[in-house]
Amino acid sequence: MSARRRPGFAEPLRNSEFRALWLAELISVVGDQLARVALALVVYAQTSSAFLTALTYGLTLVPSLLGGMLLSGLADRFSRRGVMIVADIARALFAVAMAVPGLPLPVLWASVGLLSFAAGPFKAAQMSLLPEVLGRGERYEAGLALRQFTTQLAQLAGFAGGGLLLAWLEPHVAMGLNAGTFVVSTVLVLLGVRRRPAARGATQPAASGDGRGAGGNRGLVGVLFGMVLLLGLYIVPEGLAAPYGHQVGAGAVGVGLLLAADPVGSAVGAWASTRISLPTRLPTVVASAVLAGLPLAICAARPGLALTLMLWALSGAMAQVFLIKTQALVVAVVPNHRLGGVMGRMGTVMYCSQGLMIVAGGAVADRLGPFRATAAAGAVAAGAALVVGAGWWVARSRGATGSEPNSVEQDLDHHSLPCTSGTSPRDQDRRTSRVARFDTAPTRPATHGSQYGR
Repeated sequence: MSARRRPGFAEPLRNSEFRALWLAELISVVGDQLARVALALVVYAQTSSAFLTALTYGLTLVPSLLGGMLLSGLADRFSRRGVMIVADIARALFAVAMAVPGLPLPVLWASVGLLSFAAGPFKAAQMSLLPEVLGRGERYEAGLALRQFTTQLAQLAGFAGGGLLLAWLEPHVAMGLNAGTFVVSTVLVLLGVRRRPAARGATQPAASGDGRGAGGNRGLVGVLFGMVLLLGLYIVPEGLAAPYGHQVGAGAVGVGLLLAADPVGSAVGAWASTRISLPTRLPTVVASAVLAGLPLAICAARPGLALTLMLWALSGAMAQVFLIKTQALVVAVVPNHRLGGVMGRMGTVMYCSQGLMIVAGGAVADRLGPFRATAAAGAVAAGAALVVGAGWWVARSRGATGSEPNSVEQDLDHHSLPCTSGTSPRDQDRRTSRVARFDTAPTRPATHGSQYGR
């Protein structure tokens, strides 16, 4: 029997709705990075304060965490397309305010914070809409991988291109261009994504006869939230690039290469995830989390610049596989009417972890040095992943033997549940309920009547 080819980057791009969502996000990311560079220049020119400049940069990130935690549920209560459009219009208005020359700094900071706050519900709606557009399965994973690949490149291009562009463009004009990117994003979503009813209004929580069903996957979702916390440990090296580069004798160019190693590795990992067939299950998530930490742990041996670049890139690649598989597993087990809130809050947890772990990594590096701090981050990530995975497997195995499907994809294929862009929210919940029962409920001892028994 011939092996089935996994969808590559081209597969999700054949879907016109995904193309609209993907292009809208790509344009917004480039605009955001351009605006961050422009804001830093404007604030520093007015204040000559590194602290206030850093505060302004932080305002482009931190309020989005609050928006994600507090307003993610809007993506389930209202039309996700509508939430994205309203959020983009609001962000465009705040971006226009930021572009006004001579704006008092408190007003500028308020505009920056509100713009960032509106990004929370936008991301929750976008991430929960993708499974409705692509279906839950390999096409969705290919779409995630493409997003991660192009987002990494867009961020690099936005920072590098923003610096070059602002060499001859006035910063307020650049912030006006950022407002234009939100307008373009609004038009793309408005014209390219079809209307759908609110997920919570269109469905009711699925239930099964034994009391498990959609509500029975909370334990697994909680484990995945815990795993997402580890993502912050993988980017600790980025915060230590300058002292680490100094220790290996690298100059400014070497530090730049160290900063680029993780994003480049992440892009490669996103591409590789579409080429290598891995089951979408918790063991895959745990294994990729461990493999992302081990290259960093090797930094305890004080490798030179070239080997460090390879280790950091390898860690970034495996961390990207870990992230993609985690998101795909969440989508597979969370009902559609709760997906917006779960995805939004998971994104918030991830970004909070990144910020806290970078600060903690810096504190550890002050005491132990950058080599040991980097190695400690990798070792803690790998060890914590093993502990979380082992705890889940022990909990599952109490009083349970038997078998279960090999992967989410195989279970979907076995039951002939097609992943099409026209799948309704109600069908998504039915499919999720089936996957949740198989992937989260303790399995009974195999009997002659069990079609999944050994």
